[in-house]
Amino acid sequence: MSHSHLPEPNSQDHATGSTRRAQPADTSVSVIITTFNDSHYLGDALDSVAAQSVKPKEVIVVDDGSSDDPAAVTARYPDVRVIRQPNQGLAAARNTGLRAASGRYVLFLDADDILLSKAIEANLQQFQANPSAGFVYGAYRYVDEHLNVLHVATFRPIGNDPYADFLKENCIGMHATVLYQRECLEAIGGFDASLRACEDYDVYLRMAQRYSIACAPELIADYRRHERNMSHNAPMMLATALKVLRKQKAYTGSNEKWRNARRTGILNIKQYYLLEHLRRVRKALNHGHERRAMARQTISMFSMAPGSLLTVGLRGALRVAAKHRDKRPPRMGDLRRTVPFSNEFGYDRGKPLDRHYIEAFLMQNASDIKGRVLEIGDSTYTMQFGAERVATADVLNRFPGNPQTTFLGDLAGESNLPSDTFDCVVLTQTLHLIYDMQAAVRTLLRVLRPGGVLLITVPWVSSIDRGEWGDSWYWSLTPRALDRLLSEHFGSDNVSINHYGNVLAATAFLYGLAEHELTPQELNVHDRFCPVIVAGRAIKKL
Repeated sequence: MSHSHLPEPNSQDHATGSTRRAQPADTSVSVIITTFNDSHYLGDALDSVAAQSVKPKEVIVVDDGSSDDPAAVTARYPDVRVIRQPNQGLAAARNTGLRAASGRYVLFLDADDILLSKAIEANLQQFQANPSAGFVYGAYRYVDEHLNVLHVATFRPIGNDPYADFLKENCIGMHATVLYQRECLEAIGGFDASLRACEDYDVYLRMAQRYSIACAPELIADYRRHERNMSHNAPMMLATALKVLRKQKAYTGSNEKWRNARRTGILNIKQYYLLEHLRRVRKALNHGHERRAMARQTISMFSMAPGSLLTVGLRGALRVAAKHRDKRPPRMGDLRRTVPFSNEFGYDRGKPLDRHYIEAFLMQNASDIKGRVLEIGDSTYTMQFGAERVATADVLNRFPGNPQTTFLGDLAGESNLPSDTFDCVVLTQTLHLIYDMQAAVRTLLRVLRPGGVLLITVPWVSSIDRGEWGDSWYWSLTPRALDRLLSEHFGSDNVSINHYGNVLAATAFLYGLAEHELTPQELNVHDRFCPVIVAGRAIKKL
């Protein structure tokens, strides 16, 4: 597809179809909703647009050849403009909406997803702070078919080289969190209609080649999970994602950083979609159906990703499928064993379960991570959840050697940490390694400036580290223990405690299983009598 201009319309437009250029100071927004046989969800999407704190200039629904009746839904919204076209695919439908849009900014919403009430307002505020950005984006949640919240997706900010970041991974995840400058999107040629999927990822990469990008972790949208989600088709998603990155080969050229980032991205994409496929293989085996289809898809994915370490797992999945072809479907796992599946907390299988909960807690309190922030070990979480709100990211380590270290010392002993300095301290899974916890909390209180916030997580259920931390692994803390410990120093009115996890998650964590091996529904039950981690937020009095 040529990116010098948009293809001519191939649709029945029931309005004038003329494109009006907005003035530079214009903050008008066009919301474009694409639908293909999703009329039963369309009303929810339109209601979410109508509920915006900042109203869009126009709402355009593009019906991409639906066989159901979206017109019956849109008839209830007299200000909504409807464009109907023969089925051409999602990218072509978005291009149709883009050609019809007249707002300075455009937002694309799939008919089965939802905008939160301040979505447009939050992203326009980002543009006020970053007027030269080609697009801005925020965070999102997963919801079930009935809009019950499942969990908050991990927010992935971009750094100083957005193009390199997007080569490594799709940092955005959900297209509805993005607000584009329309003229910038038109300038790169819109969406590539030859792509069956990942057309949004392709646009992010091409935009990042030419424009700056801004982001913030405010929640923008809800991603509805259901059986018809395109992302469930892992073989198709893998093939198109690899096609997108292959298109970038020429542009990365002689830039070694970009070439390495692209290679990393190819490996990341293979791993991600192979894991997604393995989840569906497990589900099929547990329910005793779709085995032959799963085996065919597995062979297909194996051929597309020969360089991935997970091909070993795919071979194992095929062996399991053959083993159980004529037998009762296996139960979840085999817990009659005296050793865990992983001695690395699940890192060697995927994301550890405690990290799922730690990141959920930090996401919920991301607005506290700002100004001058202190983290232990490295600044990963500071930058992941604080992004542009962070002015200075400091790192404390007990021993020299880490290039990110800005302070050396012991929270419970001697250190060169200054008093009344930090707007936020991020202390994840560290306090239990300090024998004198009271002294450590006194230090944390001392180094925070008045009004500063401590974000802390501790284990309640966990294996003991078999490596470097094993000899200093002293404590597990209940919610009441952490509450009392923090309240004695910060004051009970300035402390709030959360607990995350349940007996199933705790059991899985002890066995070394990873996040992807439990469902979101299983992960998001929180039992205060059997949590995996305990988390606290404490504010230093003004």
